[in-house]
This record gives sequence, C-alpha cells and structure tokens, in this order.
Amino acid sequence: MGTPHVSTADRRKTADFWFDPICPWAWMTSRWMLEVERLRPVDVRWHVMSLSVLNEGRDDVPEQYRELLAAGWGPVRVLIAAAEAHGEGVLGRLYTELGLRFHNQGLPNTRETVVAALTAAGLPAELADAADTDAFDEKLRASHREGIGLVGEDVGTPVIAVEGPDGDRVAFFGPVVTPTPRGEAAARLWDGTLLVASTPGFYEIKRTRTAGPSFE
Repeated sequence: MGTPHVSTADRRKTADFWFDPICPWAWMTSRWMLEVERLRPVDVRWHVMSLSVLNEGRDDVPEQYRELLAAGWGPVRVLIAAAEAHGEGVLGRLYTELGLRFHNQGLPNTRETVVAALTAAGLPAELADAADTDAFDEKLRASHREGIGLVGEDVGTPVIAVEGPDGDRVAFFGPVVTPTPRGEAAARLWDGTLLVASTPGFYEIKRTRTAGPSFE
C-alpha cells in the first residue's frame, strides 16, 4: 500500500515572523499568528527585526518618534542576546512577556520592565545588560536584513514568510489589524492573506486606519 498523498495545503508549514517588540501593530499581528498556529497547519518561528535599524540615518523621522527609536535598541539587543545564549526557541516566549508589558500593561521601556519580562520568561535577569552595548548589533542587523530583504525597505514590522499554496515561499508585511482576530475569523484572514500574497504581481491593499491598536 502506497504512502497517502499529502497536499501542499495540508502539510505543516513554518511561518517565519520578524518582529520588533516596541511596535504595537506587530504585537497585534503576532497574537493573531498564535491563533493561526492553533487553527491551521502552521508553526511560527520567531525572528527579530528593528525599527531603530530600519530608520537609521533618515532625516524625515518626527522628533517624538526619534525618542522611541533611540530607546528601541535596548529590547531587540536583549532578544538577540537571549537567543545567542539560550537558543532561538526562547524568542517567542520572551517576546510575549515583553509585549504584554509594553502594550497590554502600558509599562515603559525601561530596564525594570525588561528584567521583569526576562524573569517571567525563565531567563537570567543579567541579559538586560545587553540593552546598553552594541556587542549584539551585528547579529541584530543580520536578522533584520533577512526579514526586510524579503519585502523591501518601504515597509516595517512585522514581516511574515511562509510556503504558499503553490509551494513557493511567500513573504509580506502585515497584516495590520485591530483588534486581534480570534477563532475562525483569524483562520479566514490567514487563508485570504496567503491567497492575495501568492498572486504574481500583487503588492498592496490598503485603507486609512480609523482606530488604534485594541489590546483585547
């Protein structure tokens, strides 16, 4: 008896997800991605990208945003240091602990908050020291380049790359959505996103945002 045929749509796939923990929209998308992982044959593999790297050297960045970006180096450096010391498998749970504090709880991007996230993720508090050194910047930039290189410099975080319905790798920015879709709504959004992103020559669907992130 031969081996049963498993279609491309039915096989488990890996979705590579690049995030910056300071971005509330990436946080919304990441929680959606966890719903997708539960409802579709997809396993999420987390990677770090950086809005601070993306906007480095740009003159058109508003001053208030510059302050956010200056502080943004710390958390991504800590994430890279944690992955180097304990393996990339820790990225997902550390991102969750950081995101809960930064976005759901509205805590500031300080060493105290980062230490609390590390502790909750079961990681050494001294990893917070990485925030104040450029020792991990080469690896941070390499991870950022890998993600942004799939979609181009004129987008931000998150970036998702996954095997599409035809077997080819599909990469896209977003989706940008609020609140986080749950249950079958999350699964349908995933199916539709893959469908349009897999269409040759397709680049953009967009409308003006009328609401900010809703962390329900």
